[in-house]
Amino acid sequence: QVQLAESGGGLVQAGGSLRLSCAASGHTFRYAMGWFRQAPGMERELVAALSWGGGNTYYADSVKGRFTISRDNLRKTVALQMNSLKPEDTAVYYCAANSKFLLHAGYEYWGQGTQVTGSS
Repeated sequence: QVQLAESGGGLVQAGGSLRLSCAASGHTFRYAMGWFRQAPGMERELVAALSWGGGNTYYADSVKGRFTISRDNLRKTVALQMNSLKPEDTAVYYCAANSKFLLHAGYEYWGQGTQVTGSS
């Protein structure tokens, strides 16, 4: 079992950058990790994911080239570097983990979320 806590959200002007961090606590960090977001009136979507070994990544088309996911398995953290932010990126962002090592499904553990607002 793992507990996740996001930080780093905030308000940034369009075109700016923001870095989200997720700290995991538990006796293992052997999970695929993902960042999800949910905007008002929208379904929660997976925006980026990273395999346990770091060799496989996934990015939603809407964030490719702008967002980068990374992890530090020694410190048990995962980060989402968000560049060239757009108003459309405004959402609550959630860190998630899954023990099945899949990038697209199986996220059993969730953080509480952090608000990201890209202003025009």
